[in-house]
Amino acid sequence: MKQIDLLVIGLGPAGAAAAMIAAQGGLSVIGVDRRQEIGIPVQCAEFIPLPMGKYAKPDGVLYQHIKGMKSFLPSGAVAETEFPGLMINRAAFDQAIAAQAREQGADLWLNSRLVSLDATQQQATILTATGEISISYQLLIAADGPHSPVAQALGLPEMEVVSTRQYTVPLKREYVDTDIWLSADYPGGYAWLFPKGEWANLGLGLDKRFTADMKKPLDELHQQLVAQGLVGEQITHRTGGAIPVGGLREQLVVGNILFTGDAAGLTHPITGAGIAAAVISGERAGEAALAHLQAHDKNALADFEEDIRDQFEVAVSRAVARRKWLDTQWLTDSAQTDGLHRKSWIAFPDYFVS
Repeated sequence: MKQIDLLVIGLGPAGAAAAMIAAQGGLSVIGVDRRQEIGIPVQCAEFIPLPMGKYAKPDGVLYQHIKGMKSFLPSGAVAETEFPGLMINRAAFDQAIAAQAREQGADLWLNSRLVSLDATQQQATILTATGEISISYQLLIAADGPHSPVAQALGLPEMEVVSTRQYTVPLKREYVDTDIWLSADYPGGYAWLFPKGEWANLGLGLDKRFTADMKKPLDELHQQLVAQGLVGEQITHRTGGAIPVGGLREQLVVGNILFTGDAAGLTHPITGAGIAAAVISGERAGEAALAHLQAHDKNALADFEEDIRDQFEVAVSRAVARRKWLDTQWLTDSAQTDGLHRKSWIAFPDYFVS
């Protein structure tokens, strides 16, 4: 049995950031990810806000700068707002953080997954390509997504999610804005176009309780943009995934286990934005691990939870409340009106009015 300070399950931006900080501080760290290559497949629109720019500096990460957002309402009205940010190569972004973790001494196991967890004994069994390995840990950081195996092992409730579908298509002209479509055709979500140089991510998210067909509305939007001359017919990549929309977990710390990123429910329930929250929560979890194990700070884990809630809970809780209200409206005539969608989207002042 391997004995270590910190076990990290999931090596997306949250897990890799946690492993990097903890290893840099001198903890023995093993990070585990079920994928054969970190960051692949890419399952997001690949946008980050400007404050995350320092993570876009490694070679191959930055695609382009974004200046604004155009929000399209059912009537055809368009609201243009400032929306500065960066389009990134998400796989390279995740890999760059993981590479820093490895450079600091973290041991990263790919093509490996958690198969059992005894939280009371602080022991985990990991299935690797060469067989099962038992690990005894002092702390565990769960950065394993909305369908967290760690949460399942603890018997925690399933998270509420929406589903996404995305195409990568050729972009026919230089484009510096993100486009957002708000419509009853995308109940519980919206459609988007995010430019990245000569290509664009075109996708949608929706709540499958209201409609199960994601292909038809996305194909229709694709053909509409082809007819406008904005994008090409070719689809080079297809991807999709689940986004947690139910808000923060009831507890972000369960015993000696800290939840981060999507596994913590930190993704914004309206916009789906989650990369920045993942990195921030991962770094903070790594710092909490250092304080707990090296400085013997008895309050370190509780402080982690308090800090993360202070940063994110107000905005996330507002979005959860707005989603619950919208759930009562999607199958009504109101869903066809601009007024409802102005209340459903962060680009409009109406969103922030109770």
